[in-house]
Amino acid sequence: MTAAPLARPTRRVRMPAARATPGPRGTWARRAPLLPALVFLVVVTQLPFVGTLVISFMRWNALEPDRRGFGGLANYKAAFTDPDLRSSLVTTVVLTAAVVLVSLLFGLGLALLLDRRFRGRGVVRTMLIAPFLVVPVASALLWKHALYNASYGFINGSLTWLWQLFGSHSAPQPDWMSAIPLIAVEASLIWQWTPFMMLILLAGLQSRPPDIAEAARVDGATTWQVFRHLTFPHLRRYLELAALLGSIYVVQNFDAVFTLTSGGLGTANLPYTVYETFYQAHDYGQASAEGVIVVACTMLIATFALRTVSSLFKEEAL
Repeated sequence: MTAAPLARPTRRVRMPAARATPGPRGTWARRAPLLPALVFLVVVTQLPFVGTLVISFMRWNALEPDRRGFGGLANYKAAFTDPDLRSSLVTTVVLTAAVVLVSLLFGLGLALLLDRRFRGRGVVRTMLIAPFLVVPVASALLWKHALYNASYGFINGSLTWLWQLFGSHSAPQPDWMSAIPLIAVEASLIWQWTPFMMLILLAGLQSRPPDIAEAARVDGATTWQVFRHLTFPHLRRYLELAALLGSIYVVQNFDAVFTLTSGGLGTANLPYTVYETFYQAHDYGQASAEGVIVVACTMLIATFALRTVSSLFKEEAL
């Protein structure tokens, strides 16, 4: 008789334990460390804005204390019909558009240069980022005294040296802040915001796959064709993000206008107009209404910026 084959031992399969869903206590334990930051954010940003919103509906002029009271939409009506506010709105749009567009162009050129490998690239990158790290008031004072000053500024000193080099002793000494005040403010802001644009675009350039550009060059594509058909489409989201973030900050700029021109000669933007209404006219109600208008414009731009950031993250996740 043949022996019966031995039965294989059965293998016990262990089923994975069901993951316990966190209860309310576990959820609260994870979110509790964020509570102090949330409270601080509400106290610092939201409560002052609510106070400003309430004051914007009141008649509150420090020069007329007897007329203080609820005014409804009178402050907003006065703000929208004020010719100075409309002029400052146009100035803000022109200033923001010029600074953002020129900074984007310069930042794109610098980013394309820094994307190449060369000796001392780290030092050059650090030097190019330095203007963005300067305090805005210090940057405006630097341009006002070291560059624009008609007597001892660098620009007029360079013009004097060039005129003397060509044999002329009567060099022009223009007062740049009086001749081209808005362009003078724009130039100082472009110098400060170009490194910001460069950093965002450089991050976008270094996130692209290098194999595609190398394959295109092997197939005979020129540098312009690679930039037009490969690099620029890849940088489109980064260009939009840089433009929107730059617009949010430049719209709120006050330091350069106040320091360089004190809002004169057609350079007063929305923040400076709010400052004049509050500190010079002492009309707290109308100044609060104008401030709410500025915040609303900034939030409108920020909404587009957040949508761009979310779509950019979705593309990176894919």
